[in-house]
Amino acid sequence: MTQPNSATKSTTEPRANSPQAERRGANAAPATRGTTSIADGVVAKIAGMAAREVPGIHALGGGLARTIGAVRDRVPGGSTSVTRGVKVEVGERQSAIDLELVIEYGIAIADVTGEVRENVIEAVERMTGLEVVEVNISVNDVHLPDEEDDEAPEGRAQPQGRVQ
Repeated sequence: MTQPNSATKSTTEPRANSPQAERRGANAAPATRGTTSIADGVVAKIAGMAAREVPGIHALGGGLARTIGAVRDRVPGGSTSVTRGVKVEVGERQSAIDLELVIEYGIAIADVTGEVRENVIEAVERMTGLEVVEVNISVNDVHLPDEEDDEAPEGRAQPQGRVQ
């Protein structure tokens, strides 16, 4: 009988270059062991929040979406949808984002949409690691200072008309 050589590895651990080790990813960095998938809704929330951070944005969403959203916001238990006016397509490594914006009157549209695009790309790429291949922006409306606000914060009185 021969004694096992103390220089040999235990048979319970696969050798670093063995097929077992490669299947387990023993030589791979921990970040590459397995897959990560990011739901469209996650990217949409990040993009919606990033777009709203830019000064000059009044709201996101088209007329109908804003109207329905305003009604939904007033229902007890309802909450403001961060993803209103945001559509995304997410692949394995890339994403594309479509935004519908309402801009405050007097703001240079080209400037504010450029800032929105930069902010959205930076936030999505930083938080998800996905490459943002495009951010398409549709400006659907301009909010005038004297217009009634469809999205008034809860608790704020809405004008009802003059009483004499």
